[in-house]
Amino acid sequence: MEDIRWLEITLEARPEELDDLTARLTGNGVTGLVIEDEEEFRRFLEENRQYWDYVDDELLERMRGVCRVKFYVPDDADGQAQLHAWLAGVDRDYTSAALGENDWAHSWKKYYRPMAVGERLYIVPEWERGRPVPPGRTPLYLNPGLTFGTGSHASTQLCLMGVERYTVPGRPVLDLGCGSGILSIAALALGASAAVAVDIDPKAVGVAYENAAMNGIGADRYTVRAGNVLGDEALAAELAERRYALVLANIVADVIIPLSAQAGRFLAPEGVFLCSGIIDTRAAEVRAALEKNGLEVVERREQKGWVAFAARMK
Repeated sequence: MEDIRWLEITLEARPEELDDLTARLTGNGVTGLVIEDEEEFRRFLEENRQYWDYVDDELLERMRGVCRVKFYVPDDADGQAQLHAWLAGVDRDYTSAALGENDWAHSWKKYYRPMAVGERLYIVPEWERGRPVPPGRTPLYLNPGLTFGTGSHASTQLCLMGVERYTVPGRPVLDLGCGSGILSIAALALGASAAVAVDIDPKAVGVAYENAAMNGIGADRYTVRAGNVLGDEALAAELAERRYALVLANIVADVIIPLSAQAGRFLAPEGVFLCSGIIDTRAAEVRAALEKNGLEVVERREQKGWVAFAARMK
């Protein structure tokens, strides 16, 4: 049976025009409107942060100050008649793009491609599994979920480079604010003996376990918890029963600063606290907090206005 073909119809509008445009389209009978604007896009990313760790800056730029309204009609004569009726009274240019039935469900995947990070890691969307991996690279398979981006967020790349450098084969890792689990799963793929990951969002637990399973990592090596070590002393004390060769925190400066007072209780001797997600204007403040709490910065990395620190207890 031949696949149904669809047309994706896109109209652009300024934010102040959006209400009138959608009201007109809805009044004409349009169903299944998809609205994309900068604020909705950023809110979507924030609310679904556990599904992504890196979002393409170019895509963010394309969304700046523009609203897009999309709907779909069959790519045939009936669809053209429907389109004509739905656009009655809409004096606005539009674009159309043909989609196959498979594209309907999966066209968002075009935003993701395999990405080399650092010297050894190779981030691969799950549906690209089976394609050749460059020699000398360790693949890390992830399912980003129904989100957007091609994978270039500097803070996560900085942290992954640090994971490459500071993961100690045969030693455990703690990932605070794990999100999708990308950092701790990378450490396990690079030889860490075990990892514990924690996130304040309970939804992150299932996502991280799912991503671990894609990489052949089972519950015998990976534990994911929902909680906040800054507000739950029982959880912090439980985690501190085991000391870690690497403690990861790819969060934000306002969380890393108070977390720096806790890092020492989790670190094994000579262990490394690797923190990222720090915008460059806050870097001096974070470094001062690390040093105040007995940590010595042994490396600073910077990329596209983001900073990562690696520190050890003095």
